[in-house]
Amino acid sequence: MDGNRDDASGISRSKRSLASVNTPAGSGNDELDKTAQPDAASNNVGPEEAAKQERENADPENIKAISTVDEAEGDYDVRKENHFGEAAIIDNAKDLVTHVLHVDDEPSDSPWTFRALFIGNVYRLCLILCVFASVLQEIFYFKPQIILVSVVFLTVIGYILALPFQLIPRPSGDGVVSRTCRFLNPADFNSKEHTFMVIMASAGSTSAVATQILAAQRLYYGSSPDKGAAIFLVIASQFLSYGIAGLLRAVLVQPAKMLWPVNIPVNTLLETLHRDRSETRKRLRCFTAVFGGAFLWEIVPLWIAPIFQGVAIPCLARRDSLVFTNLFGGAQNNEGLGFLGLCFDWNYIAGLSSPLWYPLCTLVNSMTGYLLCIVLFMGVYYGNVWDSINFPFLSQLLYHGSSNATNFVQYNLTAILNSDNTINSTLVAEQGLPYLSGSYVIRLITTNVGVTAAIVHLLLWNYNDLKDGWAFLRPSRLQRLFRVSTYFSWRGHDSGEEAARRQRVVDDKDLDPHYKLMMQNGYVEVPNWWYGLVLVLSFVIGITTLYKIGSTLPWWAFIVSNLFSALFILFFGAQMGLTGFQFDQQPVILMLGGYLLPGKPLANMYFTVFGFNGIQQGQWLLRDLKLAQLAHLPPKATFTAQMLGTVVGAIMDYVVMVSIVDNQTPALLSINGTNVWSGQNVQAYSTLAVAWSMAKDMFSVGSRYQWVTLSFLVGFLAPLPFWLAWRLTGRDVFRDVDTSIVVWNCALLYVGVNSSLLMYFGLGIFAQWYLRRFHPAAFIKYNYLVSAALDGGTQVMVFLLSFAVLGASGREHKFPTYALNNGGTNNDVNIDYCMFNTASAN
Repeated sequence: MDGNRDDASGISRSKRSLASVNTPAGSGNDELDKTAQPDAASNNVGPEEAAKQERENADPENIKAISTVDEAEGDYDVRKENHFGEAAIIDNAKDLVTHVLHVDDEPSDSPWTFRALFIGNVYRLCLILCVFASVLQEIFYFKPQIILVSVVFLTVIGYILALPFQLIPRPSGDGVVSRTCRFLNPADFNSKEHTFMVIMASAGSTSAVATQILAAQRLYYGSSPDKGAAIFLVIASQFLSYGIAGLLRAVLVQPAKMLWPVNIPVNTLLETLHRDRSETRKRLRCFTAVFGGAFLWEIVPLWIAPIFQGVAIPCLARRDSLVFTNLFGGAQNNEGLGFLGLCFDWNYIAGLSSPLWYPLCTLVNSMTGYLLCIVLFMGVYYGNVWDSINFPFLSQLLYHGSSNATNFVQYNLTAILNSDNTINSTLVAEQGLPYLSGSYVIRLITTNVGVTAAIVHLLLWNYNDLKDGWAFLRPSRLQRLFRVSTYFSWRGHDSGEEAARRQRVVDDKDLDPHYKLMMQNGYVEVPNWWYGLVLVLSFVIGITTLYKIGSTLPWWAFIVSNLFSALFILFFGAQMGLTGFQFDQQPVILMLGGYLLPGKPLANMYFTVFGFNGIQQGQWLLRDLKLAQLAHLPPKATFTAQMLGTVVGAIMDYVVMVSIVDNQTPALLSINGTNVWSGQNVQAYSTLAVAWSMAKDMFSVGSRYQWVTLSFLVGFLAPLPFWLAWRLTGRDVFRDVDTSIVVWNCALLYVGVNSSLLMYFGLGIFAQWYLRRFHPAAFIKYNYLVSAALDGGTQVMVFLLSFAVLGASGREHKFPTYALNNGGTNNDVNIDYCMFNTASAN
């Protein structure tokens, strides 16, 4: 097999394109390895001469791995799909994954090494490295701004940790030392090993929703379940959705339309690190420079000069106006809307997602909602809708009716609960029904509108993409459940039937070229029954654990929560795969639980653990499946990495949650928290659980917040005008309007550090419109790589500072106060110098 060696890193870069359908990966039968030759007839040259000319004329940055083996008639022409580096305006998902990523593969690269398993687990097991993935994500859960641990960060750290293994010699002898060395460093570190360890770490880096209920019980209910039962609860809640999502991967991962754009920077980085240096020298130099700059700069806004988290010029001109604070402030949690704010902290700009990879259509829909959000929040508050003026401008807590603009009185949750954590209606009557801030009511309304609008939008525009998601209900599919052969699918996978299936995959124009490449190269798919077994086992563990810890959640409600999870994984998994947008369904699941389980907030929280957490975990599993697909990681290796990482990560999530809650209780219970710690997520979770447990009195038609429930009906109608306008006019502008994304972003600013949004949308539109349209070559080569570098450099520094000076290790080291660091809420001031609302400090 032709190849070359990267002298700089010792990484073998031999590449094989599409092999014979019936040849399994790594068979060594090179005579059956076929790839397409150029169409050379018009140039009067032979196929090998044409291939040679193409390689000689190519720019090193645009080299394509092309085999010189003749293509058999009827084989798939991989070079028609591989357009890496070609300067072209990217118009669709298939263009993106064939221009930005290489459509070639080396099946002999193995991910099954001790190095991959060891480093993959170091993220969560090694105390010296502070349990990288799951610990960091759990820490961020208790931060003022919701920040997701970037997979890019895990990719960078994994590469760094693998380098020492590369230095171990590989002697040829049979002695113990020689065999040990070869065991630790069996071959050159390759991209599939790297992807394996990244996916293992990614699976463990998700903050389990189960830890939210356990944190809420400690903070607000004064109790917590048995430690062993709590850990099994977390594990079961993480795995249930894996089974559901895995069974839907043919619909939500394998098609070319299902881009999952969040993965493109990661796959770009993996290729940059592992391909021949003659190809990647310029891009690797760019990555290193941007990564280093982001790493060094982050210490400034995060610790030395926090004012750079949000510079509010209007507030600098007028510091005595709460109106200015509400509109222009936003450098601290729940401070204001951050309108016209300038944020120079990538940690907050890209806290949920980098704007550089977000599709332009999604960005425009989101920005439209963002602008409407400012109008709505200001109008509701100063119009005193729902008595909003008597409560904080931004807050996720429940308030007593005696509150006023200068004194916010929190609702005493424990005063209305019986000893079994159910609501006592007599005590509620004595204290009165709780109130919500106007901004939070808007958030509930827009979330409910967005959920039903998303379902209708996808059925109108993407019905054909989703219909296979319920194809299992066909009689012919149901009959397979009673066939013995269904459960022994590992037998005969190289039979004629399997070969025909592979050929159908290769011939399907709607499937991802990278997936077709894997199937033609002989990769073996994970049988569906593996995911079915995960689903059954986690279901049994989940329902057993719920009764063991006295959750008050009945068995039928547990089943209903998982049915909702399965339905929403299909629709919202498709939405995230198509648009990159991840919808927050937690309030909706809580509402459904409240109506099903009235007066039982604890049961409602456990209902949400398996309902909402199932959706979220399912989306992340699908995301990582797509990441593996674009990196050509064998499906069984992907399955193994996700299962191992999730188990270890679930355990560490629980341990870290207990540590933070026990050490930071005052900050987690306050409205504003500090600029380091915040209990906003736990507060919102507990608030919704109690509020929706009184759903009949608070949200039913005729009650104070009736539009929270009626908004579901509005959502069913919201997409219809644009769909009808598109059908009548055929204009794409109507097709591009996604009402669910617009409406959800109409409450985007209800929580968090909001000063970053102007920079977020500005940078996103610059990259996805200006660069992509007018400088396509630069966009293809560098946009996603720069996004990866900014994420990686920033989060490495955030991780180090969190433990070194910001109190994650138990002790905080504050930077001295001066003009650019006034101390923030610790000194009853806002770090952007907007007027501080003293009522929020009470």
